[in-house]
Parts: sequence; structure tokens; C-alpha cells
Amino acid sequence: MVIIAGPTAVGKSELGVELALRIGGEVVSADSMQVYRHMDIGTAKISPEEMRGVKHHMIDIIEPVEPYHVYDFQLRAKKACEEIYAGGHIPIVVGGTGFYIQALLYDIEFSDQGQDDELRAELKAIADNDGPEALHDILKKLDPDTAKNLHPNNVKRVIRAIEYARQNGGTIYDHNAEQRAHASPYDFRYYVLNDDRQTVYGRIDSRVDRMIDEGLEDEVRSLADMGCTSDMTSMQGIGYKQMLMYINGETGRDEAIDLIKRDSRHFAKRQLTWFKRERDTVWIDREGRSSADIADRLTYDYSAMDQNGKQT
Repeated sequence: MVIIAGPTAVGKSELGVELALRIGGEVVSADSMQVYRHMDIGTAKISPEEMRGVKHHMIDIIEPVEPYHVYDFQLRAKKACEEIYAGGHIPIVVGGTGFYIQALLYDIEFSDQGQDDELRAELKAIADNDGPEALHDILKKLDPDTAKNLHPNNVKRVIRAIEYARQNGGTIYDHNAEQRAHASPYDFRYYVLNDDRQTVYGRIDSRVDRMIDEGLEDEVRSLADMGCTSDMTSMQGIGYKQMLMYINGETGRDEAIDLIKRDSRHFAKRQLTWFKRERDTVWIDREGRSSADIADRLTYDYSAMDQNGKQT
């Protein structure tokens, strides 16, 4: 297995295709938003032309009104990998959702406890009525380590951490640490593509401008007409959340666009923080190189592995 990760707008999709063409690979998307149908512009979804004949998995597989979680990704991605192996090809996992990649690569086990809707509603009410800080204070008492790493405004994940602690009697921090220690069942190369920060930020701004020109507003209006609302997982994605705020009269159009750019930059920083914590990664700086040039180098690296995945 080959993994190509990195921050948003760094050029992962293009590199994934270039490498697949060289080593006989098929792409498994590890993007939490490209799984949704009808959400093309705001997710920067790769087009059929850009795929260049390379088969892609985990794209356009569910409707935007459906919930989708990491364990859904893990189950579907494992099945996709089995199909790729059966066809004699190599899975190339491409995306920026680090937890999704970790769940697949290290076969993380998730709690058997189901979602507690009553508890979640109770905790959401605390955040709405007393503010996110009040909810965060509850997490501090139950799981101080996780609380240190979660911003109070990340209400969704704070609720999940509290729910886990109350359901399991332990902390999600300890559980995740245990799971991260798993050995991977795969022979793999884990590449993290990166570039100069200001270059990435410039690419983000240009991408957002292009999304606006291509009709992001109309795409979000269409989703709203389909019944998509701000509390749905799909509409929490960057671009959709902010544009929906504009459509609902909560902010101005220019401000919404600025928020998309700002939140995308912040997201890129969080992605890099995540990947820096991951083990067994090989970092690649673009340094102005094309995806074709980088793919040539990765092909050489890949060819230097024997059948057991060891460097020869």
C-alpha cells in the first residue's frame, strides 16, 4: 500500500494519479467530504478527465443527507483494497483526513457502544445554553489529556470524547494511544507531501476563488433545496458551512468567502500537526517540482522494495 497525505491544496490528487499510472495502482480516496454525491465544487473533487483512466474508490458513494463516520470509511476502504488486490493492483490511499488514514493503515478498533442520542442532545444543549467552555470543562474532568488537544469550539469532538468516557469508563485519549501502537497489517510507504507555507496558502486562496467562479454558491443552494441543513455532517465541510451561513442570511457573501479562505488555512495547519505526530512517514517537499517528477522518484523508491515491503 502507498499513502499520499498532506495539507489541502498541496497537489495530492494529481500526484496520486501520476504514481498510479507508473506502478499499476488504483486510488482510494481518504477525504471525508468527497464521499458525498452532488458535492463537487466545494470538495475540489477530482474530475474524470483528471483521473486519466485511473480507477478511484470512495468517491460519490453516499448522499449528503446521510451521516458518515470514520468506521464507515474503514469498512468500505478495506473492502476497496481487497478488490484492488484481487485485480492485481496496488492501493494508493490519497487524502488529507489523517484519522481516516490511520484507521485503515493500522486497522484501528472502534468501541462497540453505539451512539447515545439522548446524551448527545443533553451535551449539545449545554453548549448552546451555557457556551462551549462549559462543555469543555466537563471533558477536562473526565479526560484532561484529550481536553488539552481539543479547542472548546470543536463541540462535535468534545461531545464524542465525553460520550466515550461515560460509555466505556476510560478515556478516548488512552484508547487512541493504544490503537496508534498497533502494527500495520500492510507493507506500506506513507508519504506526506508538503510545500512552503505561503505557497500552500496562496494555492488555497486561488482554489477558493476558482470554486466561487465555478458556482459554489449555486451548488450549496442546490444542496439546501435537497434538504441539507447546517447540522448535517456533509454541511460541516469547509466551503459548505460558510456559504450556507451566507445563504441563510447569517453573514455577507464577501465575508463568507474570506471565512472559507481563513478556515482552509487553519485546516491545513491542523493537518500538518496531525501528520507530524504520525510514525513511519516520509516527508516530501515540492520545492517547485511537478507531480510527474515526484512520481518518478516515488516509483524508484517503490521499486526498491522487495515482496515483503523491505528496503533492498
